[in-house]
Amino acid sequence: MIDATMTKRMEEATRLTRAGKLQEAMAILQGGSPESRGAETPNTSYQEGNTFDGTCEVIDEEATVSKPAPAEPPTGSFSPGDIKMPAAWRDKWMKFRGGVAQPVQATSTSVEPQPGAFTAGRFTSPLGSRDYKLYIPSGYTGQALPLVVMLHGCTQNPDDFAAGTEMNRLAEEQLCCVLYPAQPMTANSSKCWNWFKAEDQQREGGEPAIIAGMTRQIIKTHGLDGSRVYVAGLSAGAAMATTLAMTYPDLFAAVGVHSGLPHGVAQSLPDALGAMQGGTGPLGGGKAKGAGWASEVPAIIFHGDRDTTVHPSNADRVAAQYSTSRQAGATVEQGKVSNGHAYTRTTHHNAKGEPHLEQWQVHGAGHAWSGGSAKGSYTDSKGPDATKEMLRFFFQQQLHQASAGRA
Repeated sequence: MIDATMTKRMEEATRLTRAGKLQEAMAILQGGSPESRGAETPNTSYQEGNTFDGTCEVIDEEATVSKPAPAEPPTGSFSPGDIKMPAAWRDKWMKFRGGVAQPVQATSTSVEPQPGAFTAGRFTSPLGSRDYKLYIPSGYTGQALPLVVMLHGCTQNPDDFAAGTEMNRLAEEQLCCVLYPAQPMTANSSKCWNWFKAEDQQREGGEPAIIAGMTRQIIKTHGLDGSRVYVAGLSAGAAMATTLAMTYPDLFAAVGVHSGLPHGVAQSLPDALGAMQGGTGPLGGGKAKGAGWASEVPAIIFHGDRDTTVHPSNADRVAAQYSTSRQAGATVEQGKVSNGHAYTRTTHHNAKGEPHLEQWQVHGAGHAWSGGSAKGSYTDSKGPDATKEMLRFFFQQQLHQASAGRA
């Protein structure tokens, strides 16, 4: 449990953050007084308004996945910035900070080459730039394939996430392209997507607009099927995936949320800590947020019931934001992976009887990609195969042509 002193400081930091006094809030989190900090460095504001076009530049092309970067997070740092926490709070912050998983030691850093092309590129628009990796299966000959956008968790990168989820292997078998946007340390010191910042929770602004613009450009460049575009993520990437489903329902036909959080439940670091801990405000003591958001985008949700990084109650909160078009009643299935975890799958259907919401609770699993490979970080091979199940669910969903045309 976080002690009373830390709780009081988090509450005061939240008040200052909401008053626009970010630097003072950071000083309190450090254990100092607001006056102990210098002048605040202004944040870069994001443009709002019309959708901006961008350009994608191919950097290089390779047939194999490069070695994943070490998964160990930088000691004692958190975002935004590289401000150090007091040593006494370091372990607590590292446990609860924005979307970081407890590391699972990879047994191998080598990745089996896939027959398709894994291309590195960079997307640039007036709103910002991001690097990416794009997997194109060997069966691609110019046809309009589906696209899956994969958002990595904190401290990860596209290569690591591809290795752990093995999405490229399934994409090769089932013929789809996979886009892995990369979050740089310049945007977040732990490479987390900034799901807890208000400016990164909106349409046509911040990181959602950059990712959406990148997605549109890849669709256009490679002639992919705009009605079969999906987004999934882990932890902080899962929180950003659900933000994209909320803000761009005309672009994404379905969303996969693994160990993530609802959209709009945090607008500051203390908010983020509270939401991750299972509460709805600063350290669980504040007013509920995110309740006003809802999306009709079909969703598949995975969460381990032993997750100590993002509290398992967040899975139900995510599901509640996708409940607008589901029918009363649900199908509940109990199962168990051979020599692995048991699970409960709850399926809701829409008015047409089609699967619209699937929620997988993996019993005994922590904060890791279910059924993933030890070649990547933050994976648990004993769980049901989240990659396989997400693709199955995704391929049942398709945008109406009118919506796809607006994307």
